[in-house]
Amino acid sequence: MKLAIDRMSLLRPLGHVQSVVERRNTIPILANVVLRAEDGQLSLTATDMDMDITTEVGCAVATAGTTTMSAHMLYDIVRKLPDGSEVELSIGDGHAMISAGRSSFRLPTLPVEDFPAISSNELPTNFVLTAADFRDLVDATKFAISTEETRYYLNGIYLHKSDAGDLCAVATDGHRLAMTKQTLPSGAAQMPSIILPRKAVGELRKLLDDYDGDVTISMSETRAEFAFGAVRLTTKLIDGTFPDYSRVIPTNNDKIMQVDVGAFSAAVDRVSTISSEKSKSVKIGLRDGVMTLSASNTDASSATEELEVSYSGNEMEIGFNARYLLDIAGQVNGEMVEFALADQGSPTLVRTPGDDASLFVLMPMRV
Repeated sequence: MKLAIDRMSLLRPLGHVQSVVERRNTIPILANVVLRAEDGQLSLTATDMDMDITTEVGCAVATAGTTTMSAHMLYDIVRKLPDGSEVELSIGDGHAMISAGRSSFRLPTLPVEDFPAISSNELPTNFVLTAADFRDLVDATKFAISTEETRYYLNGIYLHKSDAGDLCAVATDGHRLAMTKQTLPSGAAQMPSIILPRKAVGELRKLLDDYDGDVTISMSETRAEFAFGAVRLTTKLIDGTFPDYSRVIPTNNDKIMQVDVGAFSAAVDRVSTISSEKSKSVKIGLRDGVMTLSASNTDASSATEELEVSYSGNEMEIGFNARYLLDIAGQVNGEMVEFALADQGSPTLVRTPGDDASLFVLMPMRV
């Protein structure tokens, strides 16, 4: 194999595939990226056995061939080469020679036959979402994904067809819940209910950061594939049952408070500076037209701030985790955020006034 390619043209797809590869591997071949050069194209493939990624880029192929080498090492080399340099890559004698200008590197290779076969299971459900719509589904929910490994079925986004016939995404960690919905795309009527793992969610969100075309989504009960541009990412799904989230969405919270989301976020951020690093709790006091935010610490430091709000219910106090409040406020689309409260011990419903697509549920804290 022998090829030449512009540094930037190689760096971008290498960045995509190397982030899938785990830093620590007991199986050496899993630390490698498969490079396949033919017909003016370089194909790059990597896997962590749960997720596979393949992408392509144009290059000048002098001799077609296939090999594997360390994904992170190759990425670091290309990343540190001078801007505008041309990278020449050739294989021989069980090693890869990488050169650019006056720099040259020699990396060991492993036979491509040792690389695990990429699954090509049948994926019967196929539909298309725009990249913008998929980003909206992910951004509105991913912050609420649980990191608690014992409840593995909460370690992802629950993507499903709702009872009302919408495409619905939900995530929860038991302390907060985020849900958003969109019109069900053509072809998704028979989609299985799936739990998309946290790592796959993160990789997809990075890959779609500056992509504005369509995403073709294919899925079965156990795998999902996302194809867009020159990238194809396939992932195993979480094998578990997502809880009936509708039971925790409050329907009778009658104390309605609305506040400017920018002013609210800034005030929570300021006041929570005082909160202990462990609890990060803030107390919200409500009375006619006024919200009082307060926080204290064991060292006797304290903070308070008042905000004008729209509220005319009974006076009440309720505590929340400040980080959770800021996460939710960051997903509010309009200028105002609405809290529907019941009492200091019950879940609170948070949403953008007039927005029926997304909602958030937040459990209170004792403060």
